[in-house]
Amino acid sequence: MKLLKTLCASYIILLAFSTYAQDTQEVVIETQQLSDHVYMLIGQGGNIGVCVGEDGIFMIDDQYAPLTPKILETIKKISNKPIQLLVNTHCHGDHTGGNENMANTGTKIIAQDNVYKRLSDPNDRNSAPSRKGLPIITFNDKLNIYINNEHVIVFHVEHAHTDGDALLYFTESNVLHTGDTFFNKRYPFIDLDSGGSVNGYIDAVKKALILIDDDTKIIPGHGPQSNKKEYQFFLSMLEDLKAKILAEIANGKTEDEVAANTNLTKTYDDLGYSWAFINSERMRRTLYKGLKE
Repeated sequence: MKLLKTLCASYIILLAFSTYAQDTQEVVIETQQLSDHVYMLIGQGGNIGVCVGEDGIFMIDDQYAPLTPKILETIKKISNKPIQLLVNTHCHGDHTGGNENMANTGTKIIAQDNVYKRLSDPNDRNSAPSRKGLPIITFNDKLNIYINNEHVIVFHVEHAHTDGDALLYFTESNVLHTGDTFFNKRYPFIDLDSGGSVNGYIDAVKKALILIDDDTKIIPGHGPQSNKKEYQFFLSMLEDLKAKILAEIANGKTEDEVAANTNLTKTYDDLGYSWAFINSERMRRTLYKGLKE
């Protein structure tokens, strides 16, 4: 029964991502400049980071494969330099779907070790369509990249959104790309089936907040460009919901009872934090499962 529930959950996630990726013809890639040479690109899927300069272009995530031409066209308006490096913040297809297309342009792909393991495993639901989309450089805990007069600190956070999450901090521009350890103004997806965990997610946010200051510009995995204050509120939401769900578990409540209790998430439901993929019921179920186990 547990295996059946896991398979059903995986199918629902795949179906949701597939629906989310449809109709890319209507997608417009928007550009926001955050510093002299760091930009945020918004399209469909995870937000993209781009660093430009004399050394070439450094890119973070690449959304879905059908969007690659639009993304490349948008980047060319910023710089005509070649894209040298691409870091995947984690394994999900809305952040890695364009990997093969990018590799075909000569871009070198970098990711945390577990991202490679999942993308290269044909039995993993996150697996890449072909080996051309796999990272050619991987790291365990931390990586330093020096490009375009930027020192970029790339660091792994364990069992957060997935088991292979990486955050990137541009020390000169004071810009942080959080990957999916931050869904700004919406409920996060904590992928328990891909090594994510509630406590690990909270710890990841705490780790990132230590690194930044009030002037830091944040590229969240999803949602509008942000700042430390909003990231702190996101953390307080997670800790608040964790405490409420733990209290329900301690009182012997079942998953279905917690899922039906809208009072637990009402504060954030009223702020409009439910969205197409993670509504408030699914948020309560995820927290229950993650904390119960």
